[in-house]
Amino acid sequence: MVHIDFTLTYFEVYLLCSNLLASLLYGYDKLLALNHSKIISRISENKLLFTTLIGGTVGAILSMFIFRHKIRKPSFMIKFSLVVIIQLGVIFLYIKGIFSGL
Repeated sequence: MVHIDFTLTYFEVYLLCSNLLASLLYGYDKLLALNHSKIISRISENKLLFTTLIGGTVGAILSMFIFRHKIRKPSFMIKFSLVVIIQLGVIFLYIKGIFSGL
């Protein structure tokens, strides 16, 4: 019998949860947009960008293309790109060891 040991670190669980949250929020906001919902307010762009910033980038990108949501809005795409650039900068600094002295 083959035994596969599959464990995740806390960071990996965090990334999975934040990406799932981002996907759900983008999908829910698209659903509200399609229904032209007046009763329930839509998810704000700031909340969508915040979930992206805290680690939901992959889930946000996949959801944007799967649901075709927010990809034709230049102002949002500029903000989204800035969030991704900030994340890449932080990752670069982490890899270079800049944060090791803190």
